[in-house]
Amino acid sequence: MKKLALHIAILAGLTGVASTAMAEETLNVVSWGGAYTASQTKAYHEPWTEKTGQKVVNIDKAQNGLSGLRAQVEAGNVTWDLVDILPSDAIVACDEGLAEPLDHDLLLAAAPDGTPATKDFLAGSLGECFVPSIVYSNIVAFNSEMFDGKQPSKIQDVFDLKNFPGKRSLQKKPINNLEWALIADGVPASDVYNVLSTEAGVQRAFKKLDTIKDSVIWWEEGAQPPQLLADKEVAFASAYNGRIFNAAVNEKQPFDIIWDGQVFELDGWVVPKGKLDKVKDYLRFATDSQRLADQAKYISYGPARNSSAGMVTTHADSGIEMKPHMPTYGPNFATAIPKDDVFWADNGDELAQRFNAWLVK
Repeated sequence: MKKLALHIAILAGLTGVASTAMAEETLNVVSWGGAYTASQTKAYHEPWTEKTGQKVVNIDKAQNGLSGLRAQVEAGNVTWDLVDILPSDAIVACDEGLAEPLDHDLLLAAAPDGTPATKDFLAGSLGECFVPSIVYSNIVAFNSEMFDGKQPSKIQDVFDLKNFPGKRSLQKKPINNLEWALIADGVPASDVYNVLSTEAGVQRAFKKLDTIKDSVIWWEEGAQPPQLLADKEVAFASAYNGRIFNAAVNEKQPFDIIWDGQVFELDGWVVPKGKLDKVKDYLRFATDSQRLADQAKYISYGPARNSSAGMVTTHADSGIEMKPHMPTYGPNFATAIPKDDVFWADNGDELAQRFNAWLVK
């Protein structure tokens, strides 16, 4: 009996050591940085660490998440455990075998009322290898102190150098810029991708961009637009709506958003090849209804689950009502464009090459 007790004690001790080691094993989570990563940290990284003891390491590499993931998988050395990525890139990652296919109802938590995940996430938002967490928007913002009298209110104003002078800052990618160029040239939001699917439409978009090209400062990291606006180096800047919300509400910057022509899309997670067993518990936790609702208390991105929407009321720090700051709020959404992920998955590489060639002309 003494030997048995000793054996059990030893096993218990070893188990405890193993559990501690597993709890202390870090998760390397790739995301976008800034206000967005801060909202993730508050909403689910910190609660997860408190619950399990496992630490989450934030890696601000999502801007190049697809290429980074591809390089790691091809090298056979995958150090990223979970990658925050756009749906169009998730499609490519899945097609190339870089990300794990997911059984959503098996892996993800049901809604509080028992509705399975596939019925609770926004219709069409789940992908074969993709789990969305938020709805966010690409918008153009402006520094209101740089305009006397009439303030800009529509995408056409961004292309109107005469009535709204000053530098513009746009992301150094064709995505969003081509859509906005067509809207500024008179194309209705509902027809943008039909027009952009033609050679004449692409040429039309670049021709419109030509009209402001000499007044553009191109940005590549999400932290740049708010800083350029704050320093008054530019009058307008395209940006993620959450970044502008953070600067305006938390940092008291004089920024306003032009919601006209916002290009909204989803953002969420892919699991790198071979990492599903390591991250499945965390993924379930971080995408449940409460966690996504909690994130919306820190940043003005809408939750990707229907059951989360009713759980969001006011900003956690300032106490302001969050609804008017959400991309999906009625008045903000009137002329919104849903980013066409299939279009960009099919045409993104070619249009990126043309855009880069156009930049150096």
